[in-house]
Amino acid sequence: MSARFIKISLAYLVLGASLGIYMGLSQDFTLMPVHAHILLAGWLTLAMAGVIYRLHPEAAGTRLAQAHFWLHNLGLPVFMAGLALMLSGRANLPPVIGTGAIALLVGFVCLALNLWRRI
Repeated sequence: MSARFIKISLAYLVLGASLGIYMGLSQDFTLMPVHAHILLAGWLTLAMAGVIYRLHPEAAGTRLAQAHFWLHNLGLPVFMAGLALMLSGRANLPPVIGTGAIALLVGFVCLALNLWRRI
């Protein structure tokens, strides 16, 4: 479980950094909130969860850890795609953004409950 969290966090790191470079080169910072969320909720949060699960393997093998992984990694891309489309003026998708954000939040709750119970 730890390796899964760390490996997927690296994808978010590369994506967030690439978006940052694109924004810098184009001098268009419209997607700054997307960039920040990808790096914080994607790279940092998932990497930290991976490290915590490495340090506390009793928490890594739970259904809550599995639920956190999937809710986080299904919710965040939906949330970020909807937010990017809205910020760029291409579409106004509050239900999509809300659905992704709620999935992400429920994933965070799974992480919090899991760690609270196990460490």
